[in-house]
Amino acid sequence: MTIFELLFYAFIVVVALQSIYYLLIFSNLALLKPKTTKPNKHKVSVIVCAKNEAEYLKAHIPLLANQDYPIFEVILVNDGSTDSSLDIMEIYSNKYHNVQVVNVEQNETFWGNKKYALTLGIKAAKYDYLLLTDADCKPLSRYWIKQMSAYFEDSKSIVLGYGAYAKIKYSILNKLIRFETLLTAVQYLSYALVGHPYMGVGRNLAYRKEEFFENNGFVDHMGILSGDDDLFINQVATKDNVTLNISPYSFTKSQPETTFTNWFKQKKRHVSTSYKYKMKHKIVLSVFYFSQLLFWILSIFLLASQYKLTTVLILFLCTIASKYLILGISAKKLREKDLILLLPLLELFLICFQLSIFISNLFTKQNRWK
Repeated sequence: MTIFELLFYAFIVVVALQSIYYLLIFSNLALLKPKTTKPNKHKVSVIVCAKNEAEYLKAHIPLLANQDYPIFEVILVNDGSTDSSLDIMEIYSNKYHNVQVVNVEQNETFWGNKKYALTLGIKAAKYDYLLLTDADCKPLSRYWIKQMSAYFEDSKSIVLGYGAYAKIKYSILNKLIRFETLLTAVQYLSYALVGHPYMGVGRNLAYRKEEFFENNGFVDHMGILSGDDDLFINQVATKDNVTLNISPYSFTKSQPETTFTNWFKQKKRHVSTSYKYKMKHKIVLSVFYFSQLLFWILSIFLLASQYKLTTVLILFLCTIASKYLILGISAKKLREKDLILLLPLLELFLICFQLSIFISNLFTKQNRWK
């Protein structure tokens, strides 16, 4: 068997793997029909953990405190801020009856650890239904709480939401950030739909307080910088207790990083938690990534060499077409359809970007969440 034959058969295997992921798993989000929900009377505690976020708090607290929902509170957790974040929190706490402040001073044992501060916020919550977001996130409607809480059922104690990033015109970096966010969402939402939930995002996540304490909160990964969202969900989520909400009224939006360096550091922190995922999740996520990487390497090599050109070209175009179709439909549902035109280029860059993060994390690590 020649090297070209070997690479050709490897290419067929890679195309088959990509087809399995897109057609059997990711298509579940694309084909998901809106779920009809009835308003409920759950009392909800919204929890926002902030560290040096004064300007965002000033802009977003009113959006949270004025949600159209009968009974809820907003817990503002100040995680040792050195700016005016605490002052802003206290001003709004005095202004709104449903806003309270939890001030967490720097602790030598848990210094720089968001999970410690978040745990204190959860302990302070009066209600059993928790809705979490970040200080730099804003709900995109007055019905955010109503939408997210409506998906809680007797057997569903975790609700996965979508947290978008704001669009910045004429910014390639912004498109890259948003494409990575879109692809990540397509993955974790699709896996939840097929009964294998593995993560959520803290920008828009809800779960019952009872679920948190019955599973000892963040104890199993308190020493890891990130993971208050994905590691916790990876630990406690099952096919029976998770549901998701992709109604546009349930979305939140954050301000993205505006420099490549800051985005790289942010993603390094996020990716550093993945080694703690359950083995089955690490396997399926790794196989997907390496099948992506090999798809592009083998496609470029075989097309350039013109070995079995017609067959390779047909398989390449069919794979790209399936990605356009499935990601395109999902992007439309998540209000990110402007990203799809550049899909091949964005995917290629993202693969290289993720590889560089993986290599970087082998040698360096961060020691604080902000």
